[in-house]
Amino acid sequence: MPKIQQAFNGTAYSLTGPMDAPVVVFIHGLGLCRDVFADMLPAFATYRVLSYDLYGHGASAPPPSQASLTVYADQLAGLMDHLGFAQAHIVGFSIGGMINRRFALDHPDKTASLIILNSPHDRGAEAQIMVEARAKSVRDQGAFSTFDAALKRWFTPDYLVSGKGATKVRAWREVVDAESYAQAAWVLANGVVELSGRDGEINAPTLVMTCENDSGSTPAMTRAIAAEITGAQTIIVPKLQHLGVMEYPDAYTKPILGFLERQIQ
Repeated sequence: MPKIQQAFNGTAYSLTGPMDAPVVVFIHGLGLCRDVFADMLPAFATYRVLSYDLYGHGASAPPPSQASLTVYADQLAGLMDHLGFAQAHIVGFSIGGMINRRFALDHPDKTASLIILNSPHDRGAEAQIMVEARAKSVRDQGAFSTFDAALKRWFTPDYLVSGKGATKVRAWREVVDAESYAQAAWVLANGVVELSGRDGEINAPTLVMTCENDSGSTPAMTRAIAAEITGAQTIIVPKLQHLGVMEYPDAYTKPILGFLERQIQ
């Protein structure tokens, strides 16, 4: 197991791999923790891999101020400075794919490349209202108010029946700080507004991926994200839903490694 450490700003993180290797950062999604990438990370053994818990998630402290994409981006920037990393390839899943876009906008010199996984974009007015309503439900009724319905969106029916993913996700959500979760849920719902329509503002090499049946981070959204980033590549993983990174990690590791190799050559 990687050694768990505590950064100066209350961020819990794990750091593995050769000290002189290119740095790859993994940012998890809402209500999860860095362990969501556990089955993927062995494939990245030749890289210096930093995975960490977002504020209020896993073993990290709550955010120092009202949560926002900028607060989360600054969390990573501070952690990189603390560890002496001038630049990194940044992998972000779901809200993590929103955070790494915000990071690239705010800290372009620290961004070697972006890998955006199953991340939302402009939803349209009707869907945006629905997602914001879910976020308000979390505020009023707690972190598990939308949990059972979410599982059906996240995993394929066969995998959901196995219970493997649901058990882990439930355990991770149980340790999330309630107020931090409510704030993060609102950022996930509302943060797409500040990210959409920023054509050409992100110049880092970018790979954007989602799954064929991800209803919240659709293939159309993935293509729209890529269309706003010059030269961005897109990959749509067949059949899987939102948490394909857990259900079939190989579908992600191979294209991500190929993308990274092309950036480092």
